[in-house]
Formats: sequence, structure tokens, C-alpha cells
Amino acid sequence: MADYYDLLGVSRQATAEEIKRAYRRKARELHPDANPNDPAAEARFKEVAVAYEVLSDPQRRSQYDMYGENGPAMGANFGGGLGDIFDMFFAGGSPFGGSGPQGPPRGQDVEVVINLEFVDAVFGCEAPVTVRTAVHCEDCEGSGSEAGSHPAQCSECNGSGQVRRVRQSILGQMVTAGPCQRCGGFGTVITHPCTHCGGEGRRLEECEYVVDVPAGVDTGATLRLAGRGAVGPRGGQSGDLYVHLRVLDHEGFTREGDDLHTEMHVSFAQAALGTTLRLQTLDGEEVVPVVPGTQSGTVISFRGKGVPHLQGRGRGDLHVEIIVETPTDLDETETELLQQLAKHRQDHIEPPESGLLSKLRGAFK
Repeated sequence: MADYYDLLGVSRQATAEEIKRAYRRKARELHPDANPNDPAAEARFKEVAVAYEVLSDPQRRSQYDMYGENGPAMGANFGGGLGDIFDMFFAGGSPFGGSGPQGPPRGQDVEVVINLEFVDAVFGCEAPVTVRTAVHCEDCEGSGSEAGSHPAQCSECNGSGQVRRVRQSILGQMVTAGPCQRCGGFGTVITHPCTHCGGEGRRLEECEYVVDVPAGVDTGATLRLAGRGAVGPRGGQSGDLYVHLRVLDHEGFTREGDDLHTEMHVSFAQAALGTTLRLQTLDGEEVVPVVPGTQSGTVISFRGKGVPHLQGRGRGDLHVEIIVETPTDLDETETELLQQLAKHRQDHIEPPESGLLSKLRGAFK
């Protein structure tokens, strides 16, 4: 093993406080939690722990200065072990957390699904949400104890919320800590539970919130309301509320990304001769110019009349597909006029015979 002073990065004249600070710095740097799957760092961490164990003890440091690491009583006999070392510097836990007092646990997250009208999803809205969740018990003010009484310190963990356990390792005794089973990690026990909440410090109620829905959301989007979930027991932090959105269909418009699509039906004459029509969009009325000779399937687009971009400025487009309708209920005059038109355009007109038409239909059934 390297020189203990070099391992800690201090001089041989370093004071006890300097050695202590150096060890804390090295322990944080080399701890296995900070270097997962790094055997070299783990080995170095153990060496640093041994060096500190020796140099922090005046008698053993003196012996080391005289004889080196092979001198008398220089073995890695830690007594209290690394757990005691961490106790000394980090108030009973590793410098990387995970073993401090537990305290009241955080409340559960709550999820709810709401239906949004198509227009509300496009332009945004304020949507009311009702959830049944845990709230503070007003009778005991969240403490869990009956009025006039107070939680008592847990005798098992002495109020720390943790119970320490000692185990043997290659470095000697190691001290680990876990939640106290008697108090559940609270550090206190309820001797006189509140009759309204049974000592939980919370009870179920229906709560109504108003959710600010941004413009441009779509089905599958989730909004998070921090701290609006279930209250933790006995004063614990509240969880969050997650609102999942489901957008209802619109009878006139469909959505693809941030673009809107709709259809406009025109007659044969309107498509052939051209016309100007008016379309009621989500923003109001728009004039749709149908030029002469427009074919069925033609798409007329309106820039910036679609859905607002959820991330960033601007909006998608509105696309209007022209559908040319073929009349199926011609009267005698209309039939004659179309025949004249066909004759003028030299279009071949020969309606199939009724018998042949029936046979053709039957063949494709």
C-alpha cells in the first residue's frame, strides 16, 4: 500500500483537522456510489479508509511514523468500522445520502383522464378536473394525533426514524441503516390516533382543480400539476397530479400533426364553371375560390389557419379538399341539357342496357 500521507494528499506535519478534511474529500471522490463498476476506485477507497483509520488515531499515527505500515498494531482493525467513520463526519450516513432520517413519506401521484372538445384543444382552455384524493385532515391538522395529544418519540430508533445494523466485512465492522419498523421511519409513534383519520393525518375527499390547457395539445398529451396529488401521511409532501388528455373528434375537421383537413362538396357545374364559396372554419368564415375546371380531389390550402404549434410560434395550415359531386337524380330537363352538352363536346354517351348492367353488378358481388 502507498504511503498513508500520500493517499490522503497531506504532509506529515498535517494537523488532525487537515487529515479529517482530506479524508472527507477523498471519500466523496472515491466512494463506490460515485464510481459504479470501477474496481480501481473501490480499491483506492478502501486504502484511503485504512490510511485515515491509522492517521486519525494519535497513538497509531505515532507508531506509523516510527515503523511504517508493518509496525506493531498497524493492521486494518477498524473497531467501529467505516460506519463509525461516516457517523463522525456525515451525521450517521454516507456522504452520498440514502441513510438520513426518513420522516413522513411523500404522497402518491394521482392520474386522471379528461375529454377535451376539438376546438378547446386547438386554441387552449381552462378545464375543470375533479379527483378523489388524500388531503390534510383538518381535525388533527395533519399530525395524526387526537386534539390535545402529540406524537411520541419512537423508543426503538430514538426519533431518528432509522435502525442501525452492524455486519462484518473485509474491512471490519460495517454499519448500515434502514427504516425503523416500529415507527415506519417517522421517528414518532401515534399514541392517541385522530378518530377522523385513524392516525394517518389525511383523509379522502373530492378536489376540483382548474387545468390550464395550452393551445395545440392533442390526444396522449399529459399535463403535470406539481403538489396536487395525494398528501403524504402525517404531514408528508404531496405527490403530483397527472392529467392525461383525450381530444374528441370534430364533425367537420380532422387533424394531422398541426394541419387541419376538411372537405367541400361542389356541383359539376360549379367545378366546371368556377365559383366562390364560403367555408366556416375554426377561426371564422373564409372565402374559397373554386377556379373553372377544378377537378375532384383538388386541395386548396390556407396558411396559418391550422393548429398552433405547441412548441414555438406559428400555426399549421388548413387544407380544403374539393369533392365534385355527380348528380344522381336528374329530371327530364337536366337530362336533356346534359345530352346537348355531350353532343356539343362530342362525348360518347351510351348508357348500358339494364339487363347487361344487372349482369355486371352480379358478377362483382
